[in-house]
Amino acid sequence: MKATVEAPVKAKGFNHLHINVRDLTRSIRFYAEAFGLIVGFSVGKDLIFMVPEANGHSLALHQVGPDEPVGMSGGFQHFGFKLDVNDHDRVLAQIEKAGGKLISRGKHGGKYPYTCVADPDGYVIEL
Repeated sequence: MKATVEAPVKAKGFNHLHINVRDLTRSIRFYAEAFGLIVGFSVGKDLIFMVPEANGHSLALHQVGPDEPVGMSGGFQHFGFKLDVNDHDRVLAQIEKAGGKLISRGKHGGKYPYTCVADPDGYVIEL
């Protein structure tokens, strides 16, 4: 008897990124001020989903206790934001004003500018 081979299930797109944070209010303020995200909805008092005003993918912020990991632990490297503005100096100033910090800047392949920053919990974000 021959086994039937089904076509693989295909993802229709990326839905959300879920990160642990130490202070939910601080993180909501940071992502609103640094990237213009707004609170889309919440699931209880410790988990909110932030979205761009134009909708799209969401960033889930999950407040956790002091014994749970936050930041760059366990194989996670970074996540990125795609921005309409290619003005890294202006974006960097906005991020620093919101409580983030510069990690590095450069050009991928010698021609594609990037800026890496950290949020208040230490997550690395590439622009």
